[in-house]
Amino acid sequence: MGKMGSKNRTITLEDIEKQRYSKSLIRLPYKGDILNKIVNQDIFEAIEYLPDNFVDLLFIDPPYNINKNFHSIKFEKMDEDQYYNWVDSWLSKMIRLLKPTSSIYICSEWKTSPILYDVLKKYFYIRNRITFEREKGRGAKTNWKNNCEDIYFCTISNQYTFNIEQIKIKRKVIAPYREKGKPKDWFIEEDEKYRLTYPSNIWTDITIPFWSMKENTPHPTQKPEKLLARIILASSNENDVILDPFAGSGTTAVVAKKLGRNFLAIEIEKEYCLYALKRLELAEKDKKIQGYDNGIFLDRNCLK
Repeated sequence: MGKMGSKNRTITLEDIEKQRYSKSLIRLPYKGDILNKIVNQDIFEAIEYLPDNFVDLLFIDPPYNINKNFHSIKFEKMDEDQYYNWVDSWLSKMIRLLKPTSSIYICSEWKTSPILYDVLKKYFYIRNRITFEREKGRGAKTNWKNNCEDIYFCTISNQYTFNIEQIKIKRKVIAPYREKGKPKDWFIEEDEKYRLTYPSNIWTDITIPFWSMKENTPHPTQKPEKLLARIILASSNENDVILDPFAGSGTTAVVAKKLGRNFLAIEIEKEYCLYALKRLELAEKDKKIQGYDNGIFLDRNCLK
């Protein structure tokens, strides 16, 4: 194999694995405990069987309003009113699933962001709009490269979890200031000067999964584990329940497992559900999250 092939860590599935993992998928209604399961089902069907007031954190990464193929599923672009109504049709049904202290995060890109805002303000307190740098792709020749995505942070009420001390970022100090000869709010580690800071709503330290990262799958819009780790640590506590209704290849479920939370992941495309189950199995032996180490978020592309 060539140089790239020898370092390619993208997760793959053998036929025998697909057969084995298929036995672990569930559909609703389900007689057993639904927590920590992967549900292979259309969200419009599954949501009717979910219990009231069981979700602490809702993470939603829906199809953006663009033409996109998700393996055997094709999402087609709508006009703005149609997309608004489509989002409202499933988001409105999720309100009853949430606890009064729940937090909600929902992803978008610049064209769909205003539409989502208009839907979200009907149901939630919109706390912030996070923008993260999505550094991937070669760019466009006749326009500025689309290099960011938005994540709206919302809550049901004024009572919600936000663990600011658990999401500090370790950054190099550009201008180290001393007070009476001693470092002020910074430290030296391996001959470099660092400071622990609180994150803003602009995230520039997130790396989109690619072929040499062990979390990478064939999913075309996979969110990074580091991104979910920041959200889960900030807006949930151990043993809380996290729901992801458009779960893709299972990043939310995997990170929830690594961080000691419960999850319920719903995904219509079976192939991605199988990748999610394989990643969950791998997470039983390896709980590392690239870019997050010993309670601290590290710089972009850090190997830890």
